[in-house]
Formats: sequence, structure tokens, C-alpha cells
Amino acid sequence: MAIIEQTIFNSFGNKIITKDKEIQIVGKMDEPLILILDNVLSYTECDALINLTNNRMQRAKIGKSRVVSNIRTNSNMFLEESENELIQKIETRVSELMNIPVSHAEPLQILHYKAGEQYHPHFDYFTSGNVVNNRISTLVMYLNDVEKGGETYFPSLRLAVTPKKGSAVYFEYFYNDNRLNELTLHAGNPVEVGEKWVATQWMRRQRHRNN
Repeated sequence: MAIIEQTIFNSFGNKIITKDKEIQIVGKMDEPLILILDNVLSYTECDALINLTNNRMQRAKIGKSRVVSNIRTNSNMFLEESENELIQKIETRVSELMNIPVSHAEPLQILHYKAGEQYHPHFDYFTSGNVVNNRISTLVMYLNDVEKGGETYFPSLRLAVTPKKGSAVYFEYFYNDNRLNELTLHAGNPVEVGEKWVATQWMRRQRHRNN
């Protein structure tokens, strides 16, 4: 019988209660752990993140070397750590939700996909080189409803998560069994109609921030 791997995430029942939010678990896969979550961000917070970053977006890059590639055709930007009161509030909630200290968090990333833009299948963790402090989990938060397309798609699992304003998908990839990690291969499907705004939080195995 297969040994069930330990998870980072800590929840009981179908809700997660943070200091300022009651978040619903509306879908779940056990190995690798993937959770579809509702009410992670309020509509007001979603709109505020878009308005804060709308004029700061640049063509997204990939990998540790940060190069432009046709693998990823959207635009993005990274907020400053605890940039303002709103960001600090979201960072604190997300840290509670992901069960990892804020000190392990990368800066919050905002992504924008216009019609036709996508991100081909990829891993969030680094797969090459001597990575001392790798990523271990991801939270993708949807900031708007997409008219058509734009799903977060896990091809190995044939799982597609439809963007819904205020909702999120969580997944982790810190397992001893690397086959589980590899199942988190995922893509941002092409936006067919409309546009897609996303906020992404990556967590590291060890402290990442200086403060």
C-alpha cells in the first residue's frame, strides 16, 4: 500500500478560518494536494490589485535567468514586499492560508493575460542547477471572471480550474516522491474571450525575505 505523503496545508472540514476571512474549500485532490478555494479575496481587493498594477505591467519572463520566451506570452509585475496596507493584509492572510511564514514568501506577483495570451505547461519549482531554497507551494488567486478560456490546467491530471473572481487554486510540490511533484505540471490556457488578471504567491522552503 502506498504511503500517503505529509502535506504542508492544514485544514479541517470544508473551511479555512484566517484572522480576517472565512475561506471555503470547493474542490480537492489529495496527492498532489490541490485545493480549489472560494472567497480568498474580496471583490474590492481584486479591483484594488488591478488598479494598483495596471500601469506597471511588463512582458513576463521565465526561469531563474529571467528571459522572454514564447512559452509565456502574458505580462506581469512583482509588488514590493508589504508595499502598502492592502498588500500587507493580503500577504498575512495568504501566509496563514498556505501555512508558511511570510518570511518564506516571494513578492506577490500580478499577471495579466489579454485575449490569445497563455503560459505553456511548466513547473513552478526549479528543476535544474543547485537550488538551495526551492519553491514548495503556489497560490493562484483570480482577480476577475474570464468570459472564455484562461483556465489553470494540469495536463497530467486532466484537471482545469476556471477563473472566478475572488477564488484561488492552491497546490504544493515539496514531496519526497518526485512523481507527485511532476504531477503539478500546469499551464495558463489561452484566454479566448476577454482578459484574465491573476495574483500569484510562491512560497520557499526556507526564509526568502530579509525582513
